[in-house]
Amino acid sequence: MEAFILQILNGLDKGSAYALIALGLTLIFGTLGVVNFAHGALFMIGAFVAVTMSKLLSLSTTTIDPTRTDFLGNPATIDTPYVVNWFGPEVGATLIDWAVPLAILLAIPVMLLFGFIMERGLIKHFYKRPHADQILVTFGLAIVLQEVIKYFYGANPIPTPAPDVFRGSFDFGALLGFDPNTVIYPYWRLVYFAFAGVIIAAVFAFLQFTTFGMVVRAGMADRETVGLLGINIDKRFTIMFGIAAAVAGLAGVMYTPINPPNYHMGMDFLVLSFVVVVVGGMGSLPGAVLAGFLLGILESFASTTWATNAVPGINQIIIYLVAMIVLLTRPRGLMGRKGVMED
Repeated sequence: MEAFILQILNGLDKGSAYALIALGLTLIFGTLGVVNFAHGALFMIGAFVAVTMSKLLSLSTTTIDPTRTDFLGNPATIDTPYVVNWFGPEVGATLIDWAVPLAILLAIPVMLLFGFIMERGLIKHFYKRPHADQILVTFGLAIVLQEVIKYFYGANPIPTPAPDVFRGSFDFGALLGFDPNTVIYPYWRLVYFAFAGVIIAAVFAFLQFTTFGMVVRAGMADRETVGLLGINIDKRFTIMFGIAAAVAGLAGVMYTPINPPNYHMGMDFLVLSFVVVVVGGMGSLPGAVLAGFLLGILESFASTTWATNAVPGINQIIIYLVAMIVLLTRPRGLMGRKGVMED
């Protein structure tokens, strides 16, 4: 029982990332009808916004302390972060420690702007083009962005730790009545799961309870009719593209302590997240979220020792096997709508 609960918990953080990326993919496809293969790159950019924030807060000035010497006998050099000089040792150290959560404040405007530029500069020219053209051009954009990140940040993963208060693990075993330390789960993964839940709830509430969201949902169902009512649906869809980019970017920001950012992480998540979208049903927001968590948990179970010993490599193919089974039995996905990508 303990192992079963642990695998469910292990699947939640990756499932949360899948759900957030798939949510953004579905928002873009549902509003603009565009298959955006550059969406994984937005996740990667968000992660490197967190890296950038950490580096900015750690920028320091070097001074010479004549009262101390280094191991060679020379006057010691002291590196003091600028934020420590500006705000004092305690506040400065806290800002550096909380670099990842603070990166959210930088990521929101950066990702909204990036999404706006991407949509206005490139995506809008492919609205009425075949899906194959959309996939090719957005996949090419993803490769370009990947190489740009590699050029500026290097090819190696960059560790970006969580705040000290969230280091360590929570003992679920003791909470549920099992032996202590049998079911433990890192605090930051719980934070990531809760963060994903808040973002998903906020997106659904925005679409369901605001006038803007209602117009967007109407446009997703019948774009021409909404346009005939004199509503500038294109402007709203551009804003939704920016929101989808921000969702992917925020997912990347908060994922950095779980998986050190590297230049190909966006592509790693993109393929699996696109499979999640297809399994959930193209154009279905609830389907994308449901499939994200289900496939994340399933991948966790497939990564156990007994599963990989029974079927070597099953953890690498389980999501694709499930996708084939779902599409053979339910061609529109778990919650897909009739007519989506059936023309």
